[in-house]
Amino acid sequence: MNATDAAAFWDDLYAARPAAPRPRPNARLTETATGLSPGEALDLGSGGGGDALWLAEQGWRVTAADISDVAVDRLAALAAARGLGGRVTAVRHDLRGPFPQGEFDLICAHYLHTPFELDRTAVLRSAAHALHPGGRLLVVDHGSTAPWSWNQDPDARFPGPGEVAADIGLDPAGWTVERADSPRRIASGPGGQTAEVVDHVLLVRRTARADGQ
Repeated sequence: MNATDAAAFWDDLYAARPAAPRPRPNARLTETATGLSPGEALDLGSGGGGDALWLAEQGWRVTAADISDVAVDRLAALAAARGLGGRVTAVRHDLRGPFPQGEFDLICAHYLHTPFELDRTAVLRSAAHALHPGGRLLVVDHGSTAPWSWNQDPDARFPGPGEVAADIGLDPAGWTVERADSPRRIASGPGGQTAEVVDHVLLVRRTARADGQ
């Protein structure tokens, strides 16, 4: 499966869903970022754009990266329509290539799952190294399968936040885990249906530069 296959898959998925005029941010983002001083943010797999738009409304400057041209174009249009075009830069980016350039105060990776080959651990490790000292990496993964998920594999495995942190393997001298838990919530799907889901939440803060980086 190559980059064209992956882009086409996600383009088709987003094109099949009506564009939300006001996409909602993820709950784990709002509870984490509320009260933080705005700075430079990177949204990995920005999808419908709710997280990027919410951050921009709070004063952040956001780079929103997604492999889907449909998602990127929709987000750029929404940002412009809401007067946030100067704060949101929507870019098409395949994370199987080089990591997005820049240093950030907040990097979000919400539900960065894909049926295509992706070295997610390497992506998240690169994200941690792209933080300014004091910056945070928020990783929110599925801990259960929602009825509307594209992945309905009954044998799907959901590594917990502690396992994700161990796989990333960050030096404790440069990074600290501020949160690693698996809360439940009532979620809403694209068609308005609701279900209880589990989130695996990992929040890492960079405390210092390590190894000269």
